[in-house]
Amino acid sequence: MDLTEHFFFNLSLLIVLMFFCVLWAERSNNLKFIQNVAILYFVVSFFLCIVFSYPIHDGFLFDLKNIPIMISGLYMGLGPFLGVLTICIKAFYGINSSFWVTFTLYGVISITLWRLYPLFIKLSPNQRILFSMGLTFLFSLIQTVLEFIHLPYPKYDLYFAVLFIQPLGVGMIAYFIEEITKSILLRKHLLNTKRLEAVEQMGASISHEIRNPLTAATGFVQLLQSENISMESRSQYLSIIKKELKSAERVIQDYLTFSKTEDFLTETIYVHDEIKQAIQSLQLTAKKKSIEIITHFSNDLAIIGDKQKFHQCLINIIKNGMEAMPKGGTLTIETETTSSMVSILIKDTGIGMTPEQLNRLGEPYYSTKGKKGTGLGLMVVYSIIRSMNGTVHVDSELNSGTTFKFTFPSIPDHLEQIEILENENKYVLS
Repeated sequence: MDLTEHFFFNLSLLIVLMFFCVLWAERSNNLKFIQNVAILYFVVSFFLCIVFSYPIHDGFLFDLKNIPIMISGLYMGLGPFLGVLTICIKAFYGINSSFWVTFTLYGVISITLWRLYPLFIKLSPNQRILFSMGLTFLFSLIQTVLEFIHLPYPKYDLYFAVLFIQPLGVGMIAYFIEEITKSILLRKHLLNTKRLEAVEQMGASISHEIRNPLTAATGFVQLLQSENISMESRSQYLSIIKKELKSAERVIQDYLTFSKTEDFLTETIYVHDEIKQAIQSLQLTAKKKSIEIITHFSNDLAIIGDKQKFHQCLINIIKNGMEAMPKGGTLTIETETTSSMVSILIKDTGIGMTPEQLNRLGEPYYSTKGKKGTGLGLMVVYSIIRSMNGTVHVDSELNSGTTFKFTFPSIPDHLEQIEILENENKYVLS
């Protein structure tokens, strides 16, 4: 059993070598690089088998080079190259009858593998494994008849090594190749799916954010078509339309919602002014839905951030609150301040949310509106708030309404100059 043990050791080396080649190839997603690693593996395996050849009788050497020849020939079309290399190595030992047997045998193997390669690739993975093992067994049987049958060596050990270990080695390596190929294809498919999902998510998110200012602009355009509108109102509506269209244009040109904090603008935002502008943009929607908007402003507050994106955030939350009150209701907007923090509370008297819905707020593509929502509006809001070093806290009860509380760091210098404007200020839109 010396030959069998020697070949099992040689086969284990081929498998270990494949393991390290797979680790090396996995560092790159470049298909050409992976192919080059595979070629290198088969060439090194071929010479490794030559080095670990086993002397059977009177200088006659036997090895497992058929394994890399068969696998590389069927999977990569390298059969003719390694077959010619085998013939050249045999020629170094002299041109004799044994050489001509090797020349004939490996010449036939090379031509056969060259012709079978295009057909072999079209087979299914399981068929390729079985076919490669069967073809290896066939050539091993022919090799036994031509070269080994007359050698004075223990037949059981010789036949077991030739007719079992070689097909077994080919089957094992073929199985590993199929699994590695499947893994590479799955990873590539996953990467493509993630890229496509990112593009779809960005497209849907941009569409969602553009829809808000365009909806407001469309409403005021409809008002401008009225014949009884005053010049003062016309000028006011045109100013609002211009601002909303600029907001939509900026979303298209500079969509940085998911960028890092340092990529956002840092400008002074006067909170009450932005809230009033957001209410003014949505006053037509509130009127149509019979929603009363009430504000409770504490002080003249200021924070640091991106004014356009903060406006975008307010529009999203106020609009969501309105949509949660299909039969009308009250939307209350309050502001609170401490020595270091500014808080904005937006409360509605709508349908509310269950604890499960509340826990999933901000997840991509999750919406409490069913098919009418994209699930991206709140994700955008959460991203904007985080970019401004703020926090979001949501309280909600089913059929009792929802409260969004946004907290931001205040501007210390501004707090020293603030004046109390009014304790309560109401905007009633009917």
